[in-house]
Amino acid sequence: MTTYRVLGVDACRAGWVGVALDDPPDDADRTAAHAGPRVTAHVEATIDALVARASQDGPLAAVAIDIPVGLPDSGRRRADVLARAEVGPLRSSVFMTPVRPALLAPDHATAVRVNREHAGEGVSVQAYALRVKLLQVDAWVRTVGVPVVEAHPEVCFARMHGSPLTSRKATWAGSELRRRLLAEQGVVLAGDLGLAGLDAGVDDVLDAGAAAWTARRVARGEAVPLPDPPEVFDDGWPAAIWV
Repeated sequence: MTTYRVLGVDACRAGWVGVALDDPPDDADRTAAHAGPRVTAHVEATIDALVARASQDGPLAAVAIDIPVGLPDSGRRRADVLARAEVGPLRSSVFMTPVRPALLAPDHATAVRVNREHAGEGVSVQAYALRVKLLQVDAWVRTVGVPVVEAHPEVCFARMHGSPLTSRKATWAGSELRRRLLAEQGVVLAGDLGLAGLDAGVDDVLDAGAAAWTARRVARGEAVPLPDPPEVFDDGWPAAIWV
């Protein structure tokens, strides 16, 4: 029996939240020797600290993270365009990744101007607010000794559901649907997961769980990239959203 540990990651107010999966999901693969919690969660201020913490319980076979990896030189990333098509009604949950010079801009107004010069459109406040984390991951991903892919939770949930979702994750119905979809895939998010009192919102944990589902598919060799093959920009990283 093949066992492995994977990690799904999402940004949260405290820094980063990760959901780790320890065992294969198939009932046929479960034995008494592998009884006990299959899902754990962690919160850390930095991405490298989060991965180090998750790795204390065993080496990671893959990490999937809900943040752009591979920054464009000009125009829109094909990954973002394809992800928007996948999620349909909730396409606004996929922001267009700014070009690298825009993320290095000292303020939002400058970032908007720079991105218009390079991509023909501005930068959302949300995207610019994530620049510190974007650049943190951009540097970290080149040094970590674990396979890392980009994931987008709404793309994951659409694939699990077999069609795009229509209820937002911030609603009761939306969060319950996502929790159920994850549970059907063996990613059971129940109890406090050790996150009591920490700055990890319900939506953050659900998104990290969806990313963990993608990480498990990567470890199994089942994940596919959007686009296929990935784009490669000047930074040399293969940019794609994996699902």
